[in-house]
Formats: sequence, structure tokens, C-alpha cells
Amino acid sequence: MAGRRAALKAIDWMAFAERVPPNQRAIFNALKTRSDTLSAKLTSLPEKPPAIDWVYYKTAIAKAGMADEFEKKYNALKVPEPVDTQTDKINAQEQEAAKSAAEYVQASKSRIVQYEKQLEKFRTMIPFDQMTFEDLAEVFPETKLDKEKYPYWPHKPIEDL
Repeated sequence: MAGRRAALKAIDWMAFAERVPPNQRAIFNALKTRSDTLSAKLTSLPEKPPAIDWVYYKTAIAKAGMADEFEKKYNALKVPEPVDTQTDKINAQEQEAAKSAAEYVQASKSRIVQYEKQLEKFRTMIPFDQMTFEDLAEVFPETKLDKEKYPYWPHKPIEDL
């Protein structure tokens, strides 16, 4: 039974619940309740449907041959199970996402090192209220005014202000 195989995949509801924001908790609880209801209903069904008593129908149906015709059609009926075409795509997407997440983590670690260096620079610098203009230009070179190139105030091109 295809439904029974699909139900074999267990959902880690605790891990799922950790990722649900508080404003969506009611929706999550409704989903879990619905899933539990369907799962219980699916497990209550027998693995194979009960066999049809064709002898009873042959004696109960007045028109001769109708039960035989239904029995032949019923036995000839084969319900095709759907072919799984999406699992490979999903697995490829999952691997790609894991790869990009690992790259992002590596880039984040390098940014953290850079930001820690900047933070250390800010911790060791002279407090702003004790700084002179020379100290400020030394600590933050981008603020240094170029009085030789731009002799008039604001000593920068207007576009850069």
C-alpha cells in the first residue's frame, strides 16, 4: 500500500516545534493534530483490503453473468503506483543548500575575525573626548583632510561630502 510506505517517514515534531515562531504556534498545533489524525486513520486500515465474496454476489444478483463480468474487471484492474521523480531533485537541492550554507559559514567566520580586529582597534584607541585632530586622522585615515590638494575649506571635493 503506497500510503503505508509514505507514512513510514517519521517527523521529528520536537525539532520542528523548536523552529516555529510563537505567533505561528496555533497553526503548527493544528498541523500536528491533523497529521496525527491522518496517521492514526492510516494505521487503522488493514494492509490489504478485505476479499470480495464473489460467490455471494453471483447468487444475489438476478442478471446472470453480471457478477462474473465485475469479477473479471476487478481482477484486471491494476492501480499504478506513482513513480518517485522528485526525490533526486530534492536531494540535489539539499546538497546544494548544505554546500552554500557551509560556504556562508566559512565567509562568516572570516568576517568575524575581521570584525574582531576592528573591535580590538576600537577598544585600544584613545577615547574620543581625549583625541586631537591628529589622533583622529591617525586612527581613522579616511577622515584626514587634504589641505594641500584642497586648500580651501572643507578640504575635500564637494561630491565626497
